[in-house]
Amino acid sequence: MNKSWHIGFAPLLFLFFLCSNPLFAQIADSTEIGRNHRQEEFYDSLANRANQRKFTSWIYDMLVSPPRPYVDKKALALDYFSQFEGKIIAKVHIEALDVFGPSFQDTTKKAKSWIEKAANTIHTKSNLKTIGKQLLFKTGDVLDPELMYENERIIRILPYIKDVKFIVEQDSLYSAFVNVTVLTKDRFSFGASGGVSGTTSGDIQLYNKNIFGIGHEFYLKFVGHVNKEPYLGFETRYKINNIAGRFLDMELAYLNTYRDEGFRYIVEKPFLTEEIKWGYGMRISRMFRTTRITEEDPIELEDPIDEWYNNIWAGHSFNLSSNRENLTQLTLVASVHNLNFFEKPDVDPGNEYLFANRTMYMAGINFSQRRYIQDQLIYSYGITEDIPEGYKHEFLYGYDANEFGDRHYLQFMTSNGNLLLSRKGYLFMSTGIGGFINNEGEFEQGQLRANLEFITKLVSAGRKRVRTFMNVDYTMGIKRYPLEYLTLGRFDHIRGFDSKTAIGQQRLALKLEHVVFLPHQFYQFNIAIFGFADLGIIGDSKKLIFTEDYYSGIGLGIRLHNENLVFETFRLRLAFYPFPPNDVNFFGFILDEQSKRRFMSFEPVQPLPMPFE
Repeated sequence: MNKSWHIGFAPLLFLFFLCSNPLFAQIADSTEIGRNHRQEEFYDSLANRANQRKFTSWIYDMLVSPPRPYVDKKALALDYFSQFEGKIIAKVHIEALDVFGPSFQDTTKKAKSWIEKAANTIHTKSNLKTIGKQLLFKTGDVLDPELMYENERIIRILPYIKDVKFIVEQDSLYSAFVNVTVLTKDRFSFGASGGVSGTTSGDIQLYNKNIFGIGHEFYLKFVGHVNKEPYLGFETRYKINNIAGRFLDMELAYLNTYRDEGFRYIVEKPFLTEEIKWGYGMRISRMFRTTRITEEDPIELEDPIDEWYNNIWAGHSFNLSSNRENLTQLTLVASVHNLNFFEKPDVDPGNEYLFANRTMYMAGINFSQRRYIQDQLIYSYGITEDIPEGYKHEFLYGYDANEFGDRHYLQFMTSNGNLLLSRKGYLFMSTGIGGFINNEGEFEQGQLRANLEFITKLVSAGRKRVRTFMNVDYTMGIKRYPLEYLTLGRFDHIRGFDSKTAIGQQRLALKLEHVVFLPHQFYQFNIAIFGFADLGIIGDSKKLIFTEDYYSGIGLGIRLHNENLVFETFRLRLAFYPFPPNDVNFFGFILDEQSKRRFMSFEPVQPLPMPFE
């Protein structure tokens, strides 16, 4: 009875969201001029009738979303820069605006409230040399529209930058020269966060993402537990972005809490742009006491382990075409990963491989193409967002020199973005398969993964703006070790569903979220209201997924975020879990912080086995 209720509940819930959501009809709309005209007449007629009464006008505002014409912001930006294509840059001027007050439209505007004025005083604006290191052009270069567009995107990635704008003006004396003004808008660099876990543990974190305006980041977290030593510990991290203007990042961290004790050192130069031909990096982690094999590992151990992990990687990219708009790249990458345990936990037979001393040699080849378009109100609140489109096809080979027996590793992954929908929304798809081949020629510790994500285009609902997010994710383990398992709570496959009994080695998750971005602000914080419906199926990898255990979550909530601050998004969420497992309540309520989601990326990265999580 329990399982059959879930089977019937999910389709009904899904149909309810689709039928009550006018965006569903828009996805299937034809682009024919005649149909668009009839559609406009229909919405005009409906709006006129609804506005005759306050109640029907309110219902129309909430539920009906007339089509919002698509604006190609990338084309507009390139058209602007193309006016000056081929001209020589005679002067580059950088101007960093105050956090509060001025805008790109009015740079003379001043902060009004005493809080904003005080914040501007405390905040150190980005050093002009720091911003200058981010520029891909200099005085004397010929202006390239694509390069200017790409450079704005790179600066927007920086955690302490809210937005950037390049203004190009014709030189007053020489028609072949232009002057470029780089306007940047900082975020207030100081931040704090914290949380509690039940009545036994909690933490508080203080950070600054732009120390002295030079773009360095510093984090200090205090972690406490009433029963485990050290009762009060700390974690500290220091990061330097874009060393010497080479897009090389370095990070050093030290931890001493009841969970972990040790240090990490990371140096990395990613393939941030297509102009970067060499990418490389190194990571060293020495943990004297830790409950996870790696920082991102989903398996948490009861007994701490003592380990050393290090890896080094490098790659080189080659252009396969000269078309800047659709540039295809071939990238060759290689890496070495070494893991040594000085103290291992007691594990059941069959799980020894997870704690084997080993060295993994990997090499890969991938074909990629990436472009970026601009939009707003997806994962951020009113600022410019750069949405990737393109593809990446990757093949990896690895050799695992392992104390329990050497193995080979094979992996293939492919991903694609914005392939089918022609600006009706954003569609991202990925699929991959990977695993080890042992000395007997058997495939083991492998997995099959597939993911599809669709984000509808932004539509109007009165003064509000609305989007719907849909995600389907499938993972199946192939001959995994007994200690390896999937959950529905990690990465919010079912939001707020934290169960240690609803586990398995095969999982199918379907997520649906409807977000309304409100036009009003709450003390400078943007507001978004959201409703969601999640369905998760999890169980044995040897059975058909639809015969496994079904769980679901339904809820609503509100998000508050101020793009002028480096703070995370504040989230208040209420959820219901029909027929939950024994360790999950029917009702869930949470007030926490939510990190900003990232888009699927098509840039080459270091070769790594797919994580089973």
